[in-house]
Amino acid sequence: MSRIGKLPVQIPAGVTISVNDKNVVTVKGPKGVLTQDLKSDITVKIEDGELTVERPTEQKKHKALHGLYRSLINNMVIGVSDGYKIVQELVGVGYKASNTGQLLELGLGYSHNIFIELPMEVKVETVTERGKNPLIILESHDKQLIGQVAAKIRSMRKPEPYKGKGIKFQGEVLRRKAGKSATGK
Repeated sequence: MSRIGKLPVQIPAGVTISVNDKNVVTVKGPKGVLTQDLKSDITVKIEDGELTVERPTEQKKHKALHGLYRSLINNMVIGVSDGYKIVQELVGVGYKASNTGQLLELGLGYSHNIFIELPMEVKVETVTERGKNPLIILESHDKQLIGQVAAKIRSMRKPEPYKGKGIKFQGEVLRRKAGKSATGK
């Protein structure tokens, strides 16, 4: 049995889950609505405020899908009830971030500013305090979408290993390199 797949998904108050005849799971909650298509082999049962995912055989592909779909449904339930939040930090002299609605403007040391139009499902906020690194705060109910947006923002200037300049996730520990060292002759 898959360790992840056999765990039941707890359904919190205010969240409703429905499965239609085409094996599409719909999760509705206070933060929004998410849907996920399932393979026809995988079955979903909802009983007593718990959702369980079951597979028909012990084949390798069914084992993989069993854990995958359980995790996806669990992420959907957490997203529509609590939501997800990612905080990114801009490390570097003169690096700045600002937003106007869903348009994020980044000044990352290039000759021009970078503008990124974010999807409506992702709420963005920028914080700039004197003496601290600028922050980009992303919030959404869709874990996959918010991760994709955060990765796109990070790809504009990845942290480099010598000085640590770039866009990093808050709390991320970067591997640093020593750099050149002068040899005394």
